[in-house]
Amino acid sequence: MDLGLSGKVAAVAASSSGLGKAVALALAREGASVALCSRSPERLDAALEDIRSRLAAEGGGEPVLAAVCADLGSEDGPVEFVSAAEEALGPIDILIANNGGPPPGDASGLGDEAWKLGFETTFRSSQKLADAVVVGMRQRQWGRIVFITSTSVKQPIAGLTISTAMRSAVVGFAKALSDEVAADGVTVNTAAPGSTATARLESIFSKRAEAAGVPLDDIKAGAREIIPAGRFGQPEEFAAAVVFLCSEAASYITGIVLPVDGGLVRSLT
Repeated sequence: MDLGLSGKVAAVAASSSGLGKAVALALAREGASVALCSRSPERLDAALEDIRSRLAAEGGGEPVLAAVCADLGSEDGPVEFVSAAEEALGPIDILIANNGGPPPGDASGLGDEAWKLGFETTFRSSQKLADAVVVGMRQRQWGRIVFITSTSVKQPIAGLTISTAMRSAVVGFAKALSDEVAADGVTVNTAAPGSTATARLESIFSKRAEAAGVPLDDIKAGAREIIPAGRFGQPEEFAAAVVFLCSEAASYITGIVLPVDGGLVRSLT
């Protein structure tokens, strides 16, 4: 299937590793020009090299990539990322609003600073990224915005209270924005990954195992047992769903939350 992404310009936030990097790779594979972003120039360079190497091994052409070093949780970081990406590649057609996630913690044990940090790094960064691109998308009558959240927006995850609250706020913003821009050829959707094999998931499981005083393998086994698919997802599987939402084929899909979770979420809507 031709997804119609060749020649499009994509900005993928928090993309030097994990789900963001997988999405950047998948978009580049479809022929999009992709701007990656991270706070670490070393990790950015490594990500670009890995993407180029993978596509070369697949027999693809040289991808058009740009690297932007920016702190998306800072006041000006999101706008700086978009500005640098557009300077390098041109107007942004596709925005993947991703972030590393706020600190863990239970609802009753979190202080003001943790909440403020979660608000800035999770909600505000996503909102600022969207604000920086949406005017141009509407003027050009084409655009795709995908917010990466979590299945916690469908059912809370124990120990990830700030993530649950702030990512749910992102969903509310995404839905409101989708209504405003739909008639201008711009779609706004949310992709909600479940348990996907990334370094972040490994870190979460390790902390749970340490807190409970049980082996890490036991924590992983328990997590797999509640997934109907019986396994963790792969970043490439999540990326494929996100890229479809960015495609021409998905032009009539907007305002939704798409769980990519192996059936984990039990709600009917």
